[in-house]
Amino acid sequence: MLSVAVAPWRRPPVILRNADVPHYAASTMKVAVLAAVHRSGLDPDHPVPVVNDFPSAAVGSYAHDRAEDSDPEPWRLLGGTAPLGWLADRMVRHSSNLATSLCTAAVGRAAVAEVWRRAGASAASGSPRGIEDAAARAAGIDNRVTAHDLIRLLASLEPEVLARLEHNVHAVDLAAGLPPGTRLAGKNGWVDGARHSAAVVHPPDAPPYVLAVCYTGPLADGQDTGDPAARLLARLSSRVWDCRHRLAELS
Repeated sequence: MLSVAVAPWRRPPVILRNADVPHYAASTMKVAVLAAVHRSGLDPDHPVPVVNDFPSAAVGSYAHDRAEDSDPEPWRLLGGTAPLGWLADRMVRHSSNLATSLCTAAVGRAAVAEVWRRAGASAASGSPRGIEDAAARAAGIDNRVTAHDLIRLLASLEPEVLARLEHNVHAVDLAAGLPPGTRLAGKNGWVDGARHSAAVVHPPDAPPYVLAVCYTGPLADGQDTGDPAARLLARLSSRVWDCRHRLAELS
């Protein structure tokens, strides 16, 4: 299943293809956690104990697999503390799973749910559990998104939150379909069977626009690079880029 949503920045969508079909969220859910951290009012220097044991959204607790995490840096601090702002940065810049659960624990799952509510997201989208919360997954509690809700989420963010999303080091998926150096603020996510990306794109010669693509299917092999689904997202991003001057006229 391929879902696409395109809109001029903070204006109604001009392209919606299967845009309200839910997909497993993968790491796109980290955007909602980032917004919850920003809105919590907690000091970015607030020290957070770095542990690998978290309450499940269902029963018991869960822990992360270090080998499955794309960012080794938070793991080096296991048993110590790390500033909340630093953890939030690692969560979106390097897509750290451990940092995501630490940030979620600091602000609470209810605060993350409130981010989706304030964005006007449909009931199909939400991130009620940790990424590796197997007990919650087995109980049917899952993180889901739609392409339409991802553009709603990005449109609801404060400038400071969007600025953090400009530092995503994983320049694949939508970013790979843009001319080098193009400014964008977004987040991607991938697991075996799913590949998603959503971003605000700032062309130097046209108004900004937001694009969200969610793909679930056999092209997604779960690799950070070289994934056929990543190339599909890049091609779609390139096609939208070629139409960037027309997007504002269509709304």
